[in-house]
Amino acid sequence: MHEILLPQQMGEADRLAAEAIGGGSYALMLNAGAAVTAEILSRFADAAGFDILCGPGNNGGDGYVIARLLAEHGLAARVWREALPAEGTDGRRAAEECPCRAEPLAAFTPEAGWVVVDALFGAGLSRPLDGVHTQAVEKLAGGGMPVVAVDLPSGVSGESGAVLGCASGAALTVTFFRKKPGHLLFPGRGLCGETVVADIGIPAHVLETVRPTCRENAASLWRHLLPRPSAEAHKYSRGHVVVFSGPPTATGAARLAARAAARIGAGAVTVLSPAAALAVNAMHLTSIMLARVEEEAELEEFLQRRRPSALVLGPGFGVGEKARLFAETVARAAVHLVLDADALTAFAEEPGRLFAAAEANPARLVLTPHAAEFARLFPDLAGDEALSKLERARRAAMRAHAIVVLKGPDTVIAAPDGRAVINANATPYLATAGSGDVLAGMIAGLMGQGMPAFEAACAAVQLHAEAGRAVGTGLIAEDLPERLPHVLGTCLGHDGR
Repeated sequence: MHEILLPQQMGEADRLAAEAIGGGSYALMLNAGAAVTAEILSRFADAAGFDILCGPGNNGGDGYVIARLLAEHGLAARVWREALPAEGTDGRRAAEECPCRAEPLAAFTPEAGWVVVDALFGAGLSRPLDGVHTQAVEKLAGGGMPVVAVDLPSGVSGESGAVLGCASGAALTVTFFRKKPGHLLFPGRGLCGETVVADIGIPAHVLETVRPTCRENAASLWRHLLPRPSAEAHKYSRGHVVVFSGPPTATGAARLAARAAARIGAGAVTVLSPAAALAVNAMHLTSIMLARVEEEAELEEFLQRRRPSALVLGPGFGVGEKARLFAETVARAAVHLVLDADALTAFAEEPGRLFAAAEANPARLVLTPHAAEFARLFPDLAGDEALSKLERARRAAMRAHAIVVLKGPDTVIAAPDGRAVINANATPYLATAGSGDVLAGMIAGLMGQGMPAFEAACAAVQLHAEAGRAVGTGLIAEDLPERLPHVLGTCLGHDGR
């Protein structure tokens, strides 16, 4: 159930299901209406009544089915619409079979004690709301009554989560078969309330034809690939992760990343430090090793001699040619590399230089930008308002020949081959200095132990959020690595011992 369908993919799933089941597409509409009605009755059966706002398409058709079923349960149900669905459609048939009198949508006024069912427009909406539909949704936004959204709150794009004109928040959203990006990407996600995915009789095998490439992040996607050390393991067989330190006044970020790599299971972690920062790093490091690297030649010699399995470059490192040269050196060495923070900004003026270095060893590079860093590397994608966050990340990954972790409350992880995951367990407590440095270290730590880059990024993003939830109020970045043994152990099904 973790697949995410774009609206057009959902339309194809509906079509395939209608061909495969008895009753065709109208049977699916009846099932959808029944599923929403069941959720309504389980939560709002004691409401004074129900106002069902019906649109001109299939979403409105679902609304007519809901109104009829509520009336059959002896509940007060009022239908509001601007226009009937077109002749010959399932929506028109549902409207004709609904015994509830329909009132003009323009006359709708929320009433205290009543529940509103928003069946105006679903996930397929592609243009801004206007006219009487805008007025109705604005009344919902200020009415204060519970709203149940059918498929998605009207005005939310199923493809991007963007608000098209206006939208009102719902207490409950009932969608069908699989979630759409708009259920997980903000601002849509913040308007859905509780989201329920209802079974309406679409057989799972239609996914073999639809072939979705996006999923909601979940442990079932990557847990089987989490590192599990064998009884014969030694520290280097468990992965050697290297983190580059910045100058004396900016060493903390590298140590956060290094600590996270160690806590996620890497057997050996080394901080590579400029000479001027060796003393300050030495004062704070115990189990994590320390070595001097100043120039590109020293880095090349270290890579050949120590053969680390993954590296992190960027946290607190500084912006300039040195960052670019170090990134290119590691990329050429075909070693897994996480670029974060300063290392991303360093390539802002010539991103093609980074992408060219990554092309020889695709999917060994992981980029972890927040929105502003993404805009520096991919200004055309960031500035294209027609693209969803999901599509921006996908196109960036293909261009960069890298895994892209586009961070935020709805982090998207995308691979060059088109696979993508949307994360949904973030907590606002992670919005604190150093949190991203910890995430970079976690990704490198998992890759360093042999986990594929895409799955390592997906796992790290979710475990990072779980650690943040475990700390909660008052979280600072230093707390996160210390929570990882428990969070990781819980995911693996044991207490970490």
